[in-house]
Amino acid sequence: MHPTPPRARAFLVALLSVLSVGIVSVPPAHAFPPSSKQAVLNFLSSITGRNIVSGQHNKEPASNPGQYTQQVKDVTGQYPGLWGGDLMFRPEDVANRQRIVDQAKIEWSHGSLVALTWHVCTPTGGSTCQFDGGVKTSISNDQFTQIVTDGTALNTAWKRRLDEAVPYLTQLKNAGVPVLFRPLHEMNESWNWWGNRPGANGSARLYRITHDYLVGKGLTNLIWVWNVQDNPAGNWASYYPGSSYVDVVSLDAWYKNYPSQADYQQIQGIAGSKPIAIAEMGKVPNAALLDSQTRWTYFMIWSEQLRGNNTNAEIQAGYFHPRVLNQGEFTIS
Repeated sequence: MHPTPPRARAFLVALLSVLSVGIVSVPPAHAFPPSSKQAVLNFLSSITGRNIVSGQHNKEPASNPGQYTQQVKDVTGQYPGLWGGDLMFRPEDVANRQRIVDQAKIEWSHGSLVALTWHVCTPTGGSTCQFDGGVKTSISNDQFTQIVTDGTALNTAWKRRLDEAVPYLTQLKNAGVPVLFRPLHEMNESWNWWGNRPGANGSARLYRITHDYLVGKGLTNLIWVWNVQDNPAGNWASYYPGSSYVDVVSLDAWYKNYPSQADYQQIQGIAGSKPIAIAEMGKVPNAALLDSQTRWTYFMIWSEQLRGNNTNAEIQAGYFHPRVLNQGEFTIS
């Protein structure tokens, strides 16, 4: 499991094209076979300090879960090395979750890693919602305490909410697709109902409950990605659920275009030897970032921010940086 240099990849593609003339077509050389969580983690560890995988998020509508990834191809001629999707919250998107799962399978089979997040509705309401008042909302301290207290009505409601995702995540497990799963993201922020509760019994406890419940459902394909936003206030470590609950430590860069050196150091201090990643950002990484903060293992540009916040030249420069690995430039065995 190691990167394939772009020029070597181009040669292989050309060679395969020649060999395939008059012969039954074969899958591309970089197609990923069914694999395991550990294989992806081994790969991320192997590129730490050397390479970084390009990534692109695809949010609503769930009926078109590859639209922003296609925009990357339109601009660069390359597909990202990581496809990001979202289990979503609006009724029309929840109704199309199967399309998200199907796209994840396609992306994996084409040679991209798969990441899923979930903007999840509060368990104090219905299983579908709008963003404002449903995901972006506040609940009382008493309600939160009930959610993280086993046996309460709201704790049961949270587990029923998780049950809604289990069949889709199980499909990916059965297809041999490991998933970089990032639940309860940006838990140091107050915009979401699950966040802004530091300490062992706060947001970290909800993450542990979520982890244990889904692992108990046999979802051994989930790579657990813990996430905070680059909010300069507060100690990010006070939201950390513990080493045994986390596989990848990640940061979202929104307060500034790129993680500062202090951000980079703080994330490394929490992660220890675990892989680290930039799970959301609006600016495609530039050479200064890529050359100075070498331990990030992947980045993911947020949906419409790709073209709304970057010129074509900036996107191309990021994707063709020597350290960046796009689809087809690495393998998972």
